[in-house]
Amino acid sequence: MATDPDKFLKDAKRAVCIEQNQGARAGYELNPEDVYIVWFAKTLGNWKALVSTDKFNGTYWEVTHNGAKNETYVDRYVKANNIGISDEMLSEITK
Repeated sequence: MATDPDKFLKDAKRAVCIEQNQGARAGYELNPEDVYIVWFAKTLGNWKALVSTDKFNGTYWEVTHNGAKNETYVDRYVKANNIGISDEMLSEITK
């Protein structure tokens, strides 16, 4: 990957496409133009990015580049649910 953030972000998009397209899950094939970066940071020599797409709902990827080993890991997640919890409910739990 890279020490340059712009290169890392481009490589992260490519890595997501490789992960998705290896199995062609549910017939969806992705190109780098189909995905976008939600968030990224560099901590202790490792780059990390959250990547998503509008092609299908509820899927996102976590891409981590280990600078010490020059290895990149891609984890795929599917959102299971999305519930709202009010501040009132939270304050009741902490009492």
